[in-house]
Amino acid sequence: MKYKTQKIAYWFFAAAMGLLALQIVYGFIMGFARIGMDGLHPWIPFNTARAVHTNLLVVWLLCGFMGSAYFIIPEESGRDLEWPVLAWIQLISLLVVGVIAVGCYHFNIWEGRKFLEIPRPLDYLVVVNVLMFLANIGVTLWKGTHPTTTALVLYMGLLFAALLYLPGMIQEDNQTVDSFYRWWVVHLWVEGVWELIMGGILCFLLIKLTGVDREVIEKWLYIIVGLTFLSGILGTGHHYYFIGTPRYWLVVGGIFSALEPLAFLGMAVFAIAMSRKGGRRHPNRIALTWSLGCAVMSFVGAGFLGMAHTLPSINRFTHGTLITAMHGHMAFWGAYAMIVLAMIAYALPLLTGRRLWDTPAANWAFWTSNIGMTAMTGALAVAGITQVNLERRIGLDFMAVQHEIEMHFVGFLLAAALFTIGIGLFLYTFWRHGLPSQEAMAPESAPDTLAADLAPEAR
Repeated sequence: MKYKTQKIAYWFFAAAMGLLALQIVYGFIMGFARIGMDGLHPWIPFNTARAVHTNLLVVWLLCGFMGSAYFIIPEESGRDLEWPVLAWIQLISLLVVGVIAVGCYHFNIWEGRKFLEIPRPLDYLVVVNVLMFLANIGVTLWKGTHPTTTALVLYMGLLFAALLYLPGMIQEDNQTVDSFYRWWVVHLWVEGVWELIMGGILCFLLIKLTGVDREVIEKWLYIIVGLTFLSGILGTGHHYYFIGTPRYWLVVGGIFSALEPLAFLGMAVFAIAMSRKGGRRHPNRIALTWSLGCAVMSFVGAGFLGMAHTLPSINRFTHGTLITAMHGHMAFWGAYAMIVLAMIAYALPLLTGRRLWDTPAANWAFWTSNIGMTAMTGALAVAGITQVNLERRIGLDFMAVQHEIEMHFVGFLLAAALFTIGIGLFLYTFWRHGLPSQEAMAPESAPDTLAADLAPEAR
């Protein structure tokens, strides 16, 4: 570890892990409600649990992205963070806003716009928080050595994510216009600029873990950025099919949405090719496993499963059903959750000085969580296909269909239990490493050389 301010990343990672655990709790509340076990309904109705579950996902991923940036930017810019105290203030304020937002959901104080439910005053606090973050890493890059492509792509992804949050704050009485701008946030985040963030983090990890020349890896990054912008921006059209927008969005959305899997396919090919090309065997194999797993699973979830129901002729039956939930679970897990976990797996031993590489718990965490998520996706797929046929094609009553698919959610809960075991093992590994140590933070203790990476365990 070269720079002492990199230890701030640990606390963002810790916050992300805590919020992930809480998100899983609310997921189980919804899962049990789906099979008729809704005893918490008077206190936590399904709509509240759903809002908390989805918004915790966004917040813990943002915490993970910010922690990753606070770890990567100093190393890529060749200097410590410009304002470390501001990073601490930003973390505390972000968590305070999150706690207030969750409380507002429980007291039925929210905006009522799917995925953007936080009350309007909190929106302004989020903007201030993100501006502090961008200023901190931006000035660090500006004053550092010549910025790398990896750092610039990561920073631009974070900057565009902040800018695209602003359209979600536009208030419109017309539902069509309101939905039109809302998708600028929801779609262009997860199928646009977040891909840049993912690409930047993945590029950094592959440079560190494979030993392949930076220039070679960053050329691939340019290709991925191009594919992301080519398909992602106009691919927003697949959300405009049936909300009252002009019919040309059926054509635009259909064509460019069909191209969106190319960016994720490019990431998968990129990661596998670099791992095969690299002759360096970094001792932290589990970090490389998470990195490669992210590239592959993101293509499966965000690419393949997204493509499976994005064409207008299919989407007319599947939009707003559990098919969307099927795609969403695997897409967010593969593309964004796994890249955060990969970054934590890489950074944690360097932050703490404990070389706990490839322990049984770490390996079981990877395989158990991924098998569990794959099974959850399968259960949602079966439930969604059943729902589409019974409700959209045959015309059965909505609640009658929900009763018919209850059994599929029993399988979903079993898969979720397996997934939770995997995440529990990851959390165990996280806390087992301990807190950041002063020895690990000393510049001379971790020079960026192959010999240091291959050094014996610190403990």
